Amino acid sequence: MTQLSVNINKIATLRNARGADNPNIVKVALDCERFGAQGITVHPRPDERHIRYQDVRDLAKVVTTEFNIEGYPDQRFMQLIREVKPAQATLVPDPPDAITSSSGWDTIEHQTMLQEIVAELHEIGTRVSIFINPETKYFEPAKLTGTDRVELYTEPYASNYHQDREKAVRPYVEVARLAKELGLGLNAGHDLDLHNLAYLKQRIPFLEEVSIGHALICDALYYGLENTIQMYRRQLEL
Repeated sequence: MTQLSVNINKIATLRNARGADNPNIVKVALDCERFGAQGITVHPRPDERHIRYQDVRDLAKVVTTEFNIEGYPDQRFMQLIREVKPAQATLVPDPPDAITSSSGWDTIEHQTMLQEIVAELHEIGTRVSIFINPETKYFEPAKLTGTDRVELYTEPYASNYHQDREKAVRPYVEVARLAKELGLGLNAGHDLDLHNLAYLKQRIPFLEEVSIGHALICDALYYGLENTIQMYRRQLEL
């Protein structure tokens, strides 16, 4: 069964717009879990424009589902991971000023660096996932880093879904099979929504986890957060 991890960055963006504590990040995370989320994802960035590092510390004390922290593994990020020891750390190659994740790791060029980081994260008991493009050349080098999982960068799939969904999903099916052959767990995320999620799951039935934030929070404006989380859960069960 594919797990739904709700990314709450956008909730923090809304809170920060007014400079107070409404909505409260911890309460929203707990509500997401109560409404059916099987994990909570955050992506703290150096400028703290949405999730703040203190938010991560506060959430680590109360999240009872899988806590997944995404980020570029610089010194500050690694210190945070060592401190809170989340269930999963997802490594992304974002530069500090990135608006959102826009590409996966070049696991060929950065294999040695990633291998060292993965080993360090394993020492503290955190599962590791590496954000990766749907290109076969990156998967064997990813396996050599020692990572537990890879997270498929699904923006190209989402962008092309309505034009030709079979063509859009084809490279993902190919690399998913390769990942399975290599013994890599498989996550996915970026621009997945109520339109394209079910088809991706149907074509990759062994997908372990999806991390969804922006689209889910946008849908919650219309459908309500509890109902929206249940709608996304149903898409993964079709």
